[in-house]
Amino acid sequence: MANRESFKQRFIRDFVLNKYLYVMMIPVVAYYVIFHYAPMYGALIAFKDFSPMKGILGSDWAGLKHFQDFFNSYYFVRVLKNTLLISLYSLLFEFPMPILLALLINEVRNRTFKRVAQTITYMPYFISMVVICGIITDFTNADGLINRLFMLLGYDGQAMLQKPELFRPIYILSEIWQRIGWESIIYIAALMGIDQEQYEAARMDGASRFKQMIYITLPGIVPVIAIMLILRMGSLLNVGFEKIILLYNPITYETADVISSFVYRKGLLEFGWSYSSAVGLFNSVINLILLITANYISRKVSKSSLW
Repeated sequence: MANRESFKQRFIRDFVLNKYLYVMMIPVVAYYVIFHYAPMYGALIAFKDFSPMKGILGSDWAGLKHFQDFFNSYYFVRVLKNTLLISLYSLLFEFPMPILLALLINEVRNRTFKRVAQTITYMPYFISMVVICGIITDFTNADGLINRLFMLLGYDGQAMLQKPELFRPIYILSEIWQRIGWESIIYIAALMGIDQEQYEAARMDGASRFKQMIYITLPGIVPVIAIMLILRMGSLLNVGFEKIILLYNPITYETADVISSFVYRKGLLEFGWSYSSAVGLFNSVINLILLITANYISRKVSKSSLW
């Protein structure tokens, strides 16, 4: 009882001292409870033959039937392969780009040029996804800007988004263009926290700016890179369905259809609520396993982790 009272007293004292911080925290907690934790109750329909008339609790149990149907279907290999390939390509090509941009901006001494470069690279992130996809579609049409440039080099114009083999490169390149500036902010902030005396000592020892970057700058932001990599691994299979469904079409399903777009079609367009919930739950479980694994490896290798 004494411990409980002591904890209660400490909490009341802390609440009185930081009451405004607690008030500011309420919307954040409410957001996660309402939009992230409360909907988890609906995951039950993955194990039921859900009927809107019967409701979640009243629907008949189906066990693992919907999972088995998905694993045994033709679409399982296709959507899993596409999801993994697009996610891995994004991890290999898109993830390092903000780091590279942050390093390049950090080396710029002209403050005006630095601010202009940052502003230009940030802008695509704030453009609506619908507008972004409209720009991509217009640029990749047979008579679009990109094809006109290729035609000047002697190549024939083609509707690039109608080519299954071109969908992934277009998606990855557009992701880099859209996200590189915004995602570089956290790395630029980390670079600002590096002790400047290390650079002064390195210059006194005759180290070039390239060696300073290799031996001081990069090691200084490794913990941040590790944390961002862990977070990326936790959402590795969550390929954004918004851009996918706005860019793909039945011709490119072979290389463009991913788990999130498959869930969208099955759940909202074909009303297969239980089946799509099973697929989405499978995706979430794999992401959780990847997150825990990445966190464990990072903690062992770099001593940096989320928990």
